[in-house]
Amino acid sequence: MRRTPPPWALGGLGLAGLVLVLEATPRVGLVDRRYLPPFSAMVEALAGQAGTAEFWRSLLETLRGWALGLGIAMVAGVVLGLVIGGVPVARTATTSTIEFLRPIPSVALIPLAVLLFGTDLRSTLLIVVYATFWQVLVQVLYGVRDVDPVARETARSYRFRPLTQVRTVLWPTALPYVLTGFRLGAAVALILEITGELVIGSPGLGRQIAEAQNSGAVPAMYALVIVVGLIGVAVNAAARATERRALRWHPSIRREIPA
Repeated sequence: MRRTPPPWALGGLGLAGLVLVLEATPRVGLVDRRYLPPFSAMVEALAGQAGTAEFWRSLLETLRGWALGLGIAMVAGVVLGLVIGGVPVARTATTSTIEFLRPIPSVALIPLAVLLFGTDLRSTLLIVVYATFWQVLVQVLYGVRDVDPVARETARSYRFRPLTQVRTVLWPTALPYVLTGFRLGAAVALILEITGELVIGSPGLGRQIAEAQNSGAVPAMYALVIVVGLIGVAVNAAARATERRALRWHPSIRREIPA
């Protein structure tokens, strides 16, 4: 019986293939090197970037904006989701408002953000929080809706206080949805953080990418894009690890753990 290679080996093989394509394509003349340099040139440019203080300052600015926006969105989304989802009148009253505001693209708020806050961190933070908040809120609302009606009525019949109902009935059911919202929101927050830095010009890797493009430093631009991609991979892996650790008791996670 043939053994299937482990997922990490297949992932590494796919990554090696991508690197090979990026290295070979400009060298054989399929793409102009001025627009897509070989992968080795990107790595060389990345090494040069890593030796500068500006790169590390920009990296910290990006991570700070991402973490701050994600944190604000998580707190607001969880609290409002539990309140709105736990009160039928509030859920009915806010459904149309949520469905109206949620589809509005966050980038459409960029002119408003620049008008209010200029090009500093708060402008990018506004669009990051707006985009991430809906990811979290909708998941929490789904989680509260999934609560067993019998458990809810039992808690009411025993006259549990509202906070006790949240802790013992709503929260255990909603937690998997909350962590799904966290995982989705973490990715969205990073995307909007980089987008805001690119378009608005607030401090961070996005602004460095735009500056490298405008100055014609194409290898440096691609090097910074690679860094952003690596951050995205790390964010997703950290969110998945947090989800598995917090939901070790949940059947969906226990099925993923090999016996």
